[in-house]
Amino acid sequence: MTIISAYQQLVTELTPLYNENEAAVIAGMVFEKITGERRITRRLEQIVLSPGQQNDLEKYRQQLLEYRPVQYVLHEAWFQDMRFYVDEQVLIPRPETEELVEWIVTDFRTSEEPFTLLDIGSGSGCIPISLAKKLPCCIVHSCDVSSGALEVSNRNAHELGAKVQWHQADFLDSSMWDNLPAAEVIVSNPPYIPQSGKSGMDKHVVDFEPGIALFVPDNNALIFYEAIAAFVNIRAKAGAAIYVEIHEGLASEVQAVFAASGLTEIQVRLDMQGKERMIRAVKA
Repeated sequence: MTIISAYQQLVTELTPLYNENEAAVIAGMVFEKITGERRITRRLEQIVLSPGQQNDLEKYRQQLLEYRPVQYVLHEAWFQDMRFYVDEQVLIPRPETEELVEWIVTDFRTSEEPFTLLDIGSGSGCIPISLAKKLPCCIVHSCDVSSGALEVSNRNAHELGAKVQWHQADFLDSSMWDNLPAAEVIVSNPPYIPQSGKSGMDKHVVDFEPGIALFVPDNNALIFYEAIAAFVNIRAKAGAAIYVEIHEGLASEVQAVFAASGLTEIQVRLDMQGKERMIRAVKA
């Protein structure tokens, strides 16, 4: 079978699971992995898949048809133009999180004095690693409750040449806060989706991505933002800047939590889709 005919067949098989555009993107990622070609073009029409490539394609195909996300199938996701290893122990990095990183980079790219940054919720390490790479003056720390997530993030830091100090900690347990640094910048993409929202989410998200990194109780959807605000008051340095990703429907509630804790200069930012997805605040 030629590369292009195999690509077209995979798109057809994936279309019942995804819309046609998504199916084409997923198939493109698979064939980039298999062939090393960045794009599927007509010049591949006569090139036949090798036996090894056919075996890889069948292995990937079976997993994709079971709704497993392509990033987990290929064990890679792109973030800030870097290739991150991912598996089911960590969330798949999202484009809106890249926007959060860019906000911080824009605010601090001219800094010449060293400063400490704490990322809460390491996951794949995409946030702290990207900031360590883009902000040379930044001393980056990151914490996560999951030892599996920290294994993934540490692997990515090593492979991408980033220096990050990792901490295993349940951030909701305030007795562990003394083990975390007093930082000038705090960033977090915490769990923020109410459990009741699970029923309306895609199968490939609910069945494969770690629920501990996605969901919060319906009766306390702000639990992490309340903890972050309390931590800032106790541990962060005066003038510290706080950046968080938020649920699109909870911007006013998160603002209220931050304002009630004494944080100032609270600013909501829209993502590329025009949704309220990020907040910046300052410790007075």
